[in-house]
Amino acid sequence: MSTREQRNRNWMRIAAWIALTALLVAACSSNDGSDGFDEVSRNLGGEGATDVTIADSEGGEESAQTAGDVDRSEPSANTDASLGDGGIDPVVFQPSDIGRDIIFTAELTVAVNDVAAAGDEATREIQSLGGFLFGQRTSGVPEPRSTLTFKVQPEDFQIALDRLGSIGELRTQNVSANDVTERIVDLESRIETSAASVDRLRALLSEATDIKAIVELESELLTRETELESLRGSLRTLQDQVALATIVLTLTEAASQPAIDVNVTAYPSHDAGLSCPGDADLTVDQGTEATVCFEIFNIGDTALADFELRDPVLDIEINDVIVVFGDPSEPIEPGESIVLATEVTPERDLRTRTTITATPVDEDGQEIPGRPASSTVTFFVGAADPGGIPTFSDGLGASWDLLVDLGQLVVLVAGALIPFIWVPIALWLLWRYLRRPPADLAAEPQTHAE
Repeated sequence: MSTREQRNRNWMRIAAWIALTALLVAACSSNDGSDGFDEVSRNLGGEGATDVTIADSEGGEESAQTAGDVDRSEPSANTDASLGDGGIDPVVFQPSDIGRDIIFTAELTVAVNDVAAAGDEATREIQSLGGFLFGQRTSGVPEPRSTLTFKVQPEDFQIALDRLGSIGELRTQNVSANDVTERIVDLESRIETSAASVDRLRALLSEATDIKAIVELESELLTRETELESLRGSLRTLQDQVALATIVLTLTEAASQPAIDVNVTAYPSHDAGLSCPGDADLTVDQGTEATVCFEIFNIGDTALADFELRDPVLDIEINDVIVVFGDPSEPIEPGESIVLATEVTPERDLRTRTTITATPVDEDGQEIPGRPASSTVTFFVGAADPGGIPTFSDGLGASWDLLVDLGQLVVLVAGALIPFIWVPIALWLLWRYLRRPPADLAAEPQTHAE
């Protein structure tokens, strides 16, 4: 056989092996995929199981959807469930039997007519499910409020939410599920390792005879035992949270919360308020026309009517102002506003103090007693001297001001020179000293006759 024929046969063998290997890999991949999907489906609850959204320990979400013949076109029973009359979407039930350690928590805010009675009703509903009241915090006037913490079995979590949400009008809800399986497994592993380490140290301590070795072993054993108890405490806390779901229910009074806000501005000239709103501050010449604007906003959740306005500085009431926008005689709905104005001619600086009150009314326009809305705001309008020919009093005042300024200047100069008053004295003494004749020349020598 020639070398070329031998080479061709080798290449044919290699090609055959490659083709056979590719077929085997494709067959194995197909079987593994279907079997793995079926196994996951069985582990997650079998046929007909619902969708589950679980938050992992890092704060993310893991979506697990079981296999089964579920008709997506028809809404399930859970979709029709409602947690109250507040228009909040229902909570999808999250099963606890999926082989994971999950902490279920929920926070609900429900508005009721009677906070105390609603709290008793909520407690009875939870007790009927085998749960219990874990904590309560209640406040009275002016806004009754009660926060109750309940513990229920995870399998009763959805039913408890339905019953608590139906006590009144559901305002807010926050439901979460935290998967702590990995944390529990990690704690159990660390506890096992730490317990084995403690046992080894105890065995070494029982056999030690050297004092120094005993002291070191006891210190290390104390550290390890403390760490072990801390790990066991963390594990018990997680297990307790998994064993019982937590629901925090906040009950608030369903009564209205009226509120009003006022913004005061001003601008020069009179034009019946057509230029409202004006500037945040204003200074005009004395005797010059100006307009003050009042923007009144309904920032509460209830319609307001019967507006009243008083300002003792401007000496005005609601009947004295100009209606620029809106109608203060008609109810103002939440989010709406009206604009009023008044024209002034200030002869001096004005610091206004405007008080506006309104009465909350219901849908039928009837007054809601006991909850008036009120707001008081101040505003400064400066009145400057326009100037002109000086009068005798103006000249006298200017002279007096100049005299005062000169006096202050003299006092300032004197205060600056007093610390240096010793300088001229020292110079004079030095000059006198230098002019004094020498001592040997001051006395003339005496002569004696012979």
